[in-house]
Amino acid sequence: MTANTPYAKTGADYGRTRDADASRGALVVAVRPDSPAYDAGIEPGMRVLTVAGRPLTDMTVWLWEADDETVELEVFDPSDETVCPCELERMPGEDWGLEFDGAVFDGMRTCVNACVFCFMTMLPKHMRGTLYIRDDDYRLSFLQGNFVTLTNMDDSDVADVIDHCLSPMNVSLHAVTPEVRRRLMGKNAGRGMEVLEQIMAAGIEVHAQIVLCPGINDGEELERTLTYCEEHPAITSLGIVPLGYTRFQHRFTSSYSDDPAAARAVIAQVEPYQERMRAACGRTVFQLADEFYLDAGIEPPAAEHYDGYPQYYDGIGMVRTYLDETRAVQEAEQERLSAVRSELDRRGMRLVVVSGMAARDIIAGFVEAKPLEGRVAGIKNNYFGGNVDVTGLICGEDLLAQLDDDLGGVMLFVPEVMFNADALTLDGYHQKRLVADLTTRGAETHIASTMPTDLLCALEGALGLAAHVHTAKE
Repeated sequence: MTANTPYAKTGADYGRTRDADASRGALVVAVRPDSPAYDAGIEPGMRVLTVAGRPLTDMTVWLWEADDETVELEVFDPSDETVCPCELERMPGEDWGLEFDGAVFDGMRTCVNACVFCFMTMLPKHMRGTLYIRDDDYRLSFLQGNFVTLTNMDDSDVADVIDHCLSPMNVSLHAVTPEVRRRLMGKNAGRGMEVLEQIMAAGIEVHAQIVLCPGINDGEELERTLTYCEEHPAITSLGIVPLGYTRFQHRFTSSYSDDPAAARAVIAQVEPYQERMRAACGRTVFQLADEFYLDAGIEPPAAEHYDGYPQYYDGIGMVRTYLDETRAVQEAEQERLSAVRSELDRRGMRLVVVSGMAARDIIAGFVEAKPLEGRVAGIKNNYFGGNVDVTGLICGEDLLAQLDDDLGGVMLFVPEVMFNADALTLDGYHQKRLVADLTTRGAETHIASTMPTDLLCALEGALGLAAHVHTAKE
C-alpha cells in the first residue's frame, strides 16, 4: 500500500487474521428481527458452516450461493455444540437478515512479496499488532476494493475468480518488465503477471495501480507499463500514486513531494495516454494521484477527467471533489455560512479545523474564506516522518503536541478519518481520551468529516442552529 494520499484513510488496521479452518464458518453477529434468519431461529453467536452444501469461507461464497429465494445452511450452535441443517425462505427482494463478522472467515490471505515501498515494513516496532498485517487477499479485492498483487493465488483461486466472475478486481501492477518487477516486489512477482493475463482473458475488469518509485519504475519503465495498459482494454483504470515513506527505513530519502519538477514531468509523461484514451473511448483511464498535482503546483483536472472516480480512495480525485464542493457550498449556502459565523461571534468562539499538511491549503479555501473565517491547523507528521503528510495518518501525539496549550474559546473539529472502527488513532489514542485531553485545554471538540457540506452540517449541529434538509452536495 501507499501512505501518501491527501485524505488517506488507512486500510492497515481494518481486519485480523484467523486460523485457516474453514469448518469454523461465519460468525453471526446480528440477526434482523422478523427476517428469514430470525424466523428460522438463528441467533448471534451461532456460526453458519455451509451454504448450499459449500463451506462458507468468505462473503463471495455467500453472495454466490445464497442468491435464490431458498437456501440450505448448516448452523453450529455453541450453546449445545450441535450442528443442524436449516432452510431459509424469503420473498423476492428480501434479504436474509444475517450479519457476519467480517468478509473472510477462513483466514486472510497475506502477502508473499518483499515490496520495497511496502508501508507496513516502514512502521515503528511498538505499534499494535494489527497494523503489521500485510493482506493480499483476492477476495477482499472484489469485496472491499483492496489492491492485491495476485502473486499468492494458486490455480484454484484463479478458477474461483473466473467461475464466479469476481469483477472488477483491484490489482497492484507497479511495472511490467520482469526484472523491474522482481526488484520492486521480490521473487514471486512473475506469478502476478501470469494471473493478471488469465483473468483479463476471461473478461474480468481490472482497476490497476502503480506505486511510482523514483529511479525504479519511472521513466522508460513507466512508459512500458502505460503502453501495456493501453493495449489491454480490460484495465479500465490505472491509478498512479507516488512513493510514500517514513523515517523508519533506509531505502528512500526523497520522492515527488521533494521534487516539483519531477512531479510535473510525470504529469507530462502521462498526458498523451490520457488524451488518446479520451479520444478513443471517452474515458481518461490513466489517473494520477492528487499529490502529483499538489507537488507540481498545478490545479487538478476537472471532475469529468476522473471517469466517475473509480480510484477515489486511492487518493485520486479527492482534491477535485473538495474544490468543487467548496465552490458549490459557498455559492449556494451563504446564508447558512453567515449564520454559523454570527453564532460563533455571539459566543465569542474561534473555529479551528485540523488537517494533514498535504490538504491544509485545500481545506483552508473553505474554512478560512469568508464568511467562516476560521483557521486550519496543519499537523506535521513527526510520528512517521519521511514524506507522510496526509490527514488520515495524523497521530494523537502529534496533534496534542502541535495544537496550542490554551484552546479556550476554540470550537475544534478533528477529522473522523484519523480514527479506525475502534475509535483509535494509529498511535493508539482513543477518541474519548483525545477529546478529554483537548477539553482540559479549553477546546469544545467535535469529531467530524471535514468535507464542506459535512463540516457545515456539523457546525450547525454543534451550534444548535436549525437543520437544513437540502445541501449543496445533494
